[in-house]
Amino acid sequence: MIYIEITPACLAPARCSMNVSRYKCSVLVVDDDPAVLALLAAQLASDFEVVAAQSAEDARIVLAARSVDILLCDLHLPDESGLVLLDSTRRASPRTARVLITGAARIEDAIDAINHAQVHRLVLKPWKGEDLRQTLLTICRTLLLERSHEQLLDELRQLNADLEQRVADRTRALEDALSQIEDKTRILEQMALTDTLTQVPNRRAVEHVSRKELIRRIRIPSPIAVGMIDVDFFKQINTAHLLTGGDHVLSWLARTIGDAIRVTDSFGRWGGEEFMVVAPDTDAAGAAVLAERLRSHVEDSSTDYNGQHIKVTVSIGFAVADAGTPAVCDQMQEEAAGALKEAKESGRNRCVIRCLEPVPVA
Repeated sequence: MIYIEITPACLAPARCSMNVSRYKCSVLVVDDDPAVLALLAAQLASDFEVVAAQSAEDARIVLAARSVDILLCDLHLPDESGLVLLDSTRRASPRTARVLITGAARIEDAIDAINHAQVHRLVLKPWKGEDLRQTLLTICRTLLLERSHEQLLDELRQLNADLEQRVADRTRALEDALSQIEDKTRILEQMALTDTLTQVPNRRAVEHVSRKELIRRIRIPSPIAVGMIDVDFFKQINTAHLLTGGDHVLSWLARTIGDAIRVTDSFGRWGGEEFMVVAPDTDAAGAAVLAERLRSHVEDSSTDYNGQHIKVTVSIGFAVADAGTPAVCDQMQEEAAGALKEAKESGRNRCVIRCLEPVPVA
């Protein structure tokens, strides 16, 4: 047999080591001579699944009904050229290997077989059975190697997709966990800055606001007032209503103060029965108005505990630093505490305003 190899030399039988004994490639043999069909079937049946057709029409019926690994086609068929069948098969079933077998091939036919039908082999009649068998086995090995490679690529793509999905799921889980941690952190931070009894900012929080406002006025000079509020005769409330009654009064007082301050003001529980107010952009006159509003609002309000009506009064001391007067947090707190002490010593239920002395100009 004489045959021309169209595929690279690396696909020669000696180099194709893949074992095809577990899989029989299917071969569709197309020839109008029944004797040729019978001979090819006898030579290939032991290694291949052989299907026969005597015309291009019969071959197309087979190709439409099932997949075929190798199409072994004669050049001259009764209804059309074998090259036409091979070319249509290339376009319709590109995975089917194409082999042209002929006993009267012109150079033009060989060129058409290579350029248009893109055949894998060109076999000339008469052929040797063993050579043809080995040629088709080589093609079969190549097909199986390509399919194995494609399967591995598909499996790799699937593994990559699974990995990407797992990474995405894990990322979402980590993001959810991080979000929960952030939420809990915010809650803990809020708890750390909130008085547990009155649910208003605690000493740490209101002192932080005070320091922040005093730093801000360094860049933007403006007046500021810091006030201390203390419940008058609070020990009497604890004695009359016990500690639980005192806690009730402090919670009520926190809400009452919160209703009386301005939106721009901040306040919190300083400790015990004392509360602190920070009023930015507030001079002595504004502090006096704010202090009196707080004092009168508490005096005019009341609360009930265990069926008993409770009224309290507060003493208030404010420290004020004008726009041109430097001040620090400890200084403002000390002055406000001094003003509060003065208010208590002068009769309670009253307000005292102290202004920090401006720094003399040299």
